Parts: sequence; structure tokens; C-alpha cells
Amino acid sequence: MTDPRRALPAVGTVLDGVQVRACAAHWTLAMVTDAVRALLTAARAGAPLPADDAAWAAAVTRHLEARTQASLRPVLNVTGVVLHTNLGRAPLAPAALEAMAAVARGGSTLEYDVAAGARGDRHAHATALLRELTGAEDALVVNNCAAGLVLALQALAAGRETLVSRGELVEIGGSFRVPEIMTASGTTLVEVGTTNRTHAADYARALGLRSAAIVKVHRSNFALEGFVAEATIADLVPIASGAGLPLIHDFGSGLLLDLSAWGLTGEPTAADAVRAGATLVIMSGDKLLGGPQAGIVLGTRAAIETLRRHPMARALRVDKLTFAALEATLALYRDPERARAEIPALAMLTAAPEAIHVRATAVAAAIGPSATVEASEASVGGGAFPTARIPSAAVTLPGDAMAIERRLRAGRLPVIARIAESRVRLDLRSLPPEDDAMLVALVREALA
Repeated sequence: MTDPRRALPAVGTVLDGVQVRACAAHWTLAMVTDAVRALLTAARAGAPLPADDAAWAAAVTRHLEARTQASLRPVLNVTGVVLHTNLGRAPLAPAALEAMAAVARGGSTLEYDVAAGARGDRHAHATALLRELTGAEDALVVNNCAAGLVLALQALAAGRETLVSRGELVEIGGSFRVPEIMTASGTTLVEVGTTNRTHAADYARALGLRSAAIVKVHRSNFALEGFVAEATIADLVPIASGAGLPLIHDFGSGLLLDLSAWGLTGEPTAADAVRAGATLVIMSGDKLLGGPQAGIVLGTRAAIETLRRHPMARALRVDKLTFAALEATLALYRDPERARAEIPALAMLTAAPEAIHVRATAVAAAIGPSATVEASEASVGGGAFPTARIPSAAVTLPGDAMAIERRLRAGRLPVIARIAESRVRLDLRSLPPEDDAMLVALVREALA
């Protein structure tokens, strides 16, 4: 019997096709050749063989489009999780995007003092705004919140002991655990209290000659209820100061505005955390603050200067784009109403449920008669307000939920939805209003 694979054309024969060779105008001849070889290899394994020059050109195009597609690309988030960690957390404000574009075009004052005509200090960027908005004596920006904790412990407690409550040895996203981060900083953990109850006296009893710091971790991604107790920063300040130790508060969320008027209660603001009296307060830039990924360390002038001079500060520093986006975002907070309106995360979290329902009704009508609108519950995400459920509205799509969800993800711009009660739901709380028209177009393509 003749092996059908013997009938496969040679690579050169396929490349002689006019339409296949034309593909090299968009890519390169070398890339087209590699694509033809890959398709022939697939055909030897049983994949369908293109029938003619046009079919080969189409197959080569599909192969190269998939191969050259960026791994990091935009998506539409209709999961109902506003600060979705897997989807990039906080979308940036227009002012932040403009600031990034401006400094990306060419030279910048990243480490240059224009007034002095000499080298400047990159750590000066955003510092004045952070002091102004939080009341902190000084501030330092590193690449994320965990980096801030690592730097603080390496600079202030390496080779010695750090006291922390057992109830605060939490796991954050991506299987990273606070105790492992702290241990990697070169300090020895001394666990105090119990999982559910830790008192100020537990810290006092645990103090020893090798004690170097006390760490308080804000449990932002879960809640403890029932027979529980914890020592507050106010409880720990006299213990730490009496022992001459720094008190480090891993604050996490980066909230700068009180959101209790919108039902989001129980989360202190950064200014509250600073006023409580910790030596250092460490928080994220891309959660409730609504800016780029960054770790913001607020604190006393002496402690921040110690961190700034530590060799690890260079390894954990941020680039000009992060500084530009962070400064532009922080500047919006000088006018709280403007910040709430222009910072997308805050706008989505505080939008009236009625406004979300109106948008959902319009989106459903544009998709077609099969789409319906249902009440929904959105969440903050990003490890903030873990028990909060925000009234929202979702467009529900009938049909094979798994198949529809796959097609939405496979579109030219992936739509990331969720499935509930065997139906695809598009929660508009987590989608900026300006993306509604694009969502309609993508859903219609997927359903077609």
C-alpha cells in the first residue's frame, strides 16, 4: 500500500505558489518557510492538507498570526470582579496613560535635576504627592507591595527576629505566603498569639534580645469572624516604641478615599494607617489606589532613608513609566470628586446600580432578543473588601454556556465572562462604559 504521506508536496513547491509567496510581504520569507514546514509536519501526523495555493496561503496566515500574537494583550473584563488580579488589576486613568506616553517618547527627568543641571534622584518622584495625601513624613516607591516588605525587613531586621501574629501569616495571590516572603528577607519569624486570637500582651511577652521589628499584616483578602481578637496598630505602638523597635504595617490595599458612602466599609485609608503611628506603612499602587503596579512605603523620615540607602532598593526600584502613571494618578486625588470620576477602578466601584442596569439593558437589546438582563453581585477583587457584595447587573446569554464562553475568549479581543447557573453572564460593573459598544460587537461575533 502506498503511504499517503508520500503525496505531500515539497516545501519549495508550496513556496512557488503566488499567494503563499505573497505572505512574505507581511512577514518574511523565512517565517513563511517555517510555517509551511510546520503545516507539512502537522499533515504527516494526520492534519488536513491544504488543497491549493489559496488554501495554503490561508493556512500560513493563520499559523503566523497565532505565532506572532502578543502574549500580553487587552481583554474585556465582564467577570464582575473590578480589580481582577489575573486580568491586570486596576485599569489606568486617561491622565496616567497620557503621562506614560509623554515620558516614553524620549528623554525624561528620571534621574536628572533640570534646575541644577546635574544628576537627580529617581526616588524623589511621587514622594511629595504621597506625603501630601497621606500625611507621612517620607515615602519610597518600589515594584510591588511584597517588595516593600522584603526591603523593610532586610534593611531593619535581617539576621534578627521579627514578631508577627499567627493569625496574620496569610497567603496572598499566586501561592505567595507572607511568612515565606518574610523568611526570604533574612529575618527569623517569631509567631505570637493564636490563629484566631492575638493580644498586645502576646507581643510584649515575645520580645527578646534578638527582636528587631514587629510586623502587622492587614488581612485584606479574607475575614475572621466569631471568637476572634487582634492587636491594633494603636495597641502595638507603645510596645514597639518602648522596646526601640520599628513597627511595620503591611497595609495592602492602598485605599486613599473613604468609600463608606457607597457601602464599602471597614477598610482604613492610607492616611488613617499613617496616623495610627506605625514606623512604616506598605501598600499597593494597583489595587484601590487605582494606579500602576507599585509598592508604596510610607513612614518616618529616618526609616525611609534607611530603606532608600539599602543596596536592595536598587534591585526593587521602578521605571519611568511607573513613576509617570503613579504621579498622574496621585495628582487626581487632590480633588476627591475628580479622582472618583476619572480613576476607572473608583468609578466602577461607586457607579450607581441603576446606571449599571441601564447600560446592561442597552447592551442586551443591541446583542439581540435572546439576551436578557439579571440582577448580579459584583466584588472588589485585588484582596480588598473581601466580604463586600456590590449590587450590579449582568447580561445573560442563553445556549451552551461552555461553548459560548470559549468563543468569547477566542475572539479578536477576548471577552472574559463567568458562568453561573449554566449561563454565561456579562457583569458590566467591571467594564468601563466606553467599552460597551465593543462588547456588543464581540458578543454578536461569538454568537454568530
